[in-house]
Amino acid sequence: MTLSPAPVDSGIVFVRTDMDDAQIPALAEFVTSTARSTTIACGEAQAVTVEHILSALFGLGVDNARISLTNLEVPILDGSARPYIDAICADGLEEQDAERKYLEISETIEIKDDESGAWVRVEPAAAPSFSITADFASRVLGVQTAQWDETVDYPREIGICRTFVFLHEIEFLLGHGLIKGGDVDNAIIVVEKPVEQDHLDEIASSLGYHGLYVTPEGYLSNLKLHFPNECGRHKLLDILGDFCLCGGRLKAKVTAYKPGHRINTNAAKAVRKLLTTDSAE
Repeated sequence: MTLSPAPVDSGIVFVRTDMDDAQIPALAEFVTSTARSTTIACGEAQAVTVEHILSALFGLGVDNARISLTNLEVPILDGSARPYIDAICADGLEEQDAERKYLEISETIEIKDDESGAWVRVEPAAAPSFSITADFASRVLGVQTAQWDETVDYPREIGICRTFVFLHEIEFLLGHGLIKGGDVDNAIIVVEKPVEQDHLDEIASSLGYHGLYVTPEGYLSNLKLHFPNECGRHKLLDILGDFCLCGGRLKAKVTAYKPGHRINTNAAKAVRKLLTTDSAE
């Protein structure tokens, strides 16, 4: 993946250099899948797992960028936005010769998922802010909250927060002959159910690791948490990236309960629809 500057008002665009530079605008109407990550596509060209790089760009205040991919998936790296942040900050940001154009909505939008109880509310506001409550229905994770507004240090407080997975999900994949030779360096692993050390050693060995154990807090010892609510903060990282698909910096108060890629992107689609309606009036 290569990040490049882009002209004023061009927004964020993914470019598949392996498909004759096919372009995929980072807009909600191009979302095609939200299974464990956000996928956007235009024609045959896809960009998979776009939320972390989009979140990094949002957190650093980048409005215009070209993201070139030589394959369909954005690199997961350490499972956070940190590697992108570090690379962008090392190179520096350019202030462009134009005022930032905020997106403003005329009324409150609320998207609900009756099956899961999840909801996202988007309200007109003087400045952008996000507040999430993640109820993981988990003995280990419990209920976690996280917030972002323009006073929060995104790189230090949000961008470094890594994705997570449950150990039983890894067991399922290994049991089906998948992820052999993989690693556990790009995810926090939550041990929800008791596991014997001998069985844990077998799992670790399948992944090329030795000496892993379950911490008193209920996490695998492959990583040390940055924050007690790092998983909740990662959910915030995700929704910031998914809301980039509104097509700009949204001047709104976003509140979410049990956010996930499907409901996040559905809310972004609703924002896009309202913006289109407002502009037509």
